[in-house]
Amino acid sequence: MTANRKNCSMEHLYAVLNSTHNGIIAVDNHGIITLFNRGAEKILGFSTQEALDQKVDALFNVPSLLTTLRSGRPDVGRNVVINGKSIYSNRSPVYRDGKQVGAVAIFQDTTDIEKLSQELAAAKNSVEILETILETTYDGIVVVDKNGIITRFNKAYQSFLGIDEKNALGRAVEDVIENTRMHIVVKTGKPEIGETQKIQGHEMVVMRIPIYKKGEVVGAVGKVLFRDVKEIRSMVEKLDLATKELKYYKGEVMRLKGSRYNFKNIAGRCEKMLQAKNLAKTAASGSSNVLIRGESGTGKELFAHAIHDLSLRRYGAFIRVNCAAIPAGLLESELFGYEGGAFTDAKKGGKPGKFEMAQGGTLFLDEIGDMPSEMQAKLLRVLQEKEVERLGGERIIRLDIRLIAATNRDLEELVRKEAFRQDLYYRLNVLKIEIPPLREIREDIPLLCERMLQEVNEDLGTAVETIDPGVIEILKAHDWPGNIRELKNVMERAVAVNTDRQQVVRKHHLPIYLLDMDTGQNSGALQPDKNAPEWLTGGTLSEILAKTEKAAIENALRAAGNNRKKAAEMLGIHRSGLYQKINRYNIGAGNSGPD
Repeated sequence: MTANRKNCSMEHLYAVLNSTHNGIIAVDNHGIITLFNRGAEKILGFSTQEALDQKVDALFNVPSLLTTLRSGRPDVGRNVVINGKSIYSNRSPVYRDGKQVGAVAIFQDTTDIEKLSQELAAAKNSVEILETILETTYDGIVVVDKNGIITRFNKAYQSFLGIDEKNALGRAVEDVIENTRMHIVVKTGKPEIGETQKIQGHEMVVMRIPIYKKGEVVGAVGKVLFRDVKEIRSMVEKLDLATKELKYYKGEVMRLKGSRYNFKNIAGRCEKMLQAKNLAKTAASGSSNVLIRGESGTGKELFAHAIHDLSLRRYGAFIRVNCAAIPAGLLESELFGYEGGAFTDAKKGGKPGKFEMAQGGTLFLDEIGDMPSEMQAKLLRVLQEKEVERLGGERIIRLDIRLIAATNRDLEELVRKEAFRQDLYYRLNVLKIEIPPLREIREDIPLLCERMLQEVNEDLGTAVETIDPGVIEILKAHDWPGNIRELKNVMERAVAVNTDRQQVVRKHHLPIYLLDMDTGQNSGALQPDKNAPEWLTGGTLSEILAKTEKAAIENALRAAGNNRKKAAEMLGIHRSGLYQKINRYNIGAGNSGPD
């Protein structure tokens, strides 16, 4: 062979080696790289010029090639990772004239192949999972192709119809399942959900969903949601029961938490109500004492709850105390608590007071204007010192509470009459919120009625939908001495007596006293009766009711010889209620009888 021909053969060999996608590296007996083809360049990231004449272990972590060089034995089917790539390689010693002159490695980048293999394995696993779900689900499921031919038919459907899968696959769906519309869905491409379908005498609820691929319908899946419509009725009943239970437990959680209402519960869009709500929201962001003023029934406690709920103390307790309902002799122990043995009938382990119970939260003192004068002084001291001491105890308890007070009385007038301490008034009246009476926010009556109608429907389980416009006009014309509480009472009565199919509150559902006003027999105040006592003539209904109540209490006290316990029994009310009314009407001031 001539030198020229030999060179041509070598060039041809190198061309062949460089044309293969496999990487090829050859080394001599010293581990020096003598051959490095283009495949090796692409896989390993080195050029031929960088690799030739270099020690192979200096460029690559391929100890197995050196092992082959030393052992003289081939190493086949080895997987290694080089530069983050998965490499499949074969290594063999190179012999010439029976002597080992080096070693060669032929390798291939299998990263993409392994990735594809993993994807195929994952896809296979997903198919197996879907197959398992399809066969173990309680619901009947059928799958058709774009021609409406059944391709899948799960065991639940087979069992229900009494048809084996082999007798269903490959058949038109309308020939297997009666009253089906699966073949229509694959034509229209429109899903049908919650439709009824009669199969073997059973009224079923089904869904039919088209399957899209690249914008074209390639099939559809059908599923039996309920095997009998009765199942839905049963489920609705259970859901309704669960909803009621949820509402109950939610209320219990809120009760334990403290606050039951928030600003969403306060309806009203007129200017006066918005001013009160905005001021209340401002008060919620701080920690100053709040005084809420408003007539009875305007929602003072609702505002107090809302302020607590929006404040940083929302997760603390909300403790309410009605200062007028608790007898003067018990009020101190209720507020401050007592130690065991502090007085007769005291609990053995003592009892925490309302101030202690409100630690970290809010204490709401309702009807603060009816608090006895001796308690006012003690309350003032607690507020000034921010500490309390139980009755009969010696331990000082530091307080961390927010105080909100409320009253329907004119405290400024009581201060002028020296019936309420001026220093306590200033301590309470840091932020004052005036809640307008309903007669001053008549434009909010439609909104209030709408909200109350929803609440009454929930409470009574009714479905009265709306209120006749004529009824709204009657309600807007009334003076509402009982304010929102009276309006709620009217709405609840109207719903309770409503037996109309139209589910509309109409005039004949209203109390008679409102209808009398509407017919002109009353213009907001009762007309005088010549035979009626003087205190029964003139004034609004609330004023006359107050006079009547006061007279009844005075008569009962006289008949009972000023024994309040007997008087309360005669009137059929609790003693605490009698004490509250005696204070409210200033009956027998300074001349109290036995309890």
